Amino acid sequence: MSLFPTYVEEDETLEIEEEETGIPKEYEIDFLTGQLTGKIVEGIEALKVWIWFAIQTPRYRYSVYTWDYGNEFEDLVGQGYSEEYIEAEAQAMIEECLLVNEYIEGIADFSAVMENSRLTVSFTAETAFGDIQFSDNTIYIR
Repeated sequence: MSLFPTYVEEDETLEIEEEETGIPKEYEIDFLTGQLTGKIVEGIEALKVWIWFAIQTPRYRYSVYTWDYGNEFEDLVGQGYSEEYIEAEAQAMIEECLLVNEYIEGIADFSAVMENSRLTVSFTAETAFGDIQFSDNTIYIR
């Protein structure tokens, strides 16, 4: 008996099934307190939760997340960049952060303001389920 088979019969071949894209599901969050409610939400409400967590989570800090998840806003603090540069970089960072989600198609109407270590962003996320407006989302950069 060999570790590697020398032949494979037709009935033993494995078929690779493509994973079907379903409706996204997340635990609901109270955006005012940042606490989970215990309920499960689907569709556009689930995307709101996913987006909120993604823009609140620093990239590369927590090993539980892949390196594609989270933001890199910490790179903007203390560098003395102009407001225009911060807005352009923050937009690129938001797009990089959110477009890894297969349901998010684009970002529009973006604006950002940096005050000390507080970044406030507003944008519209264009998703497969409809547009989601995020306004005055404050991200505290530690």
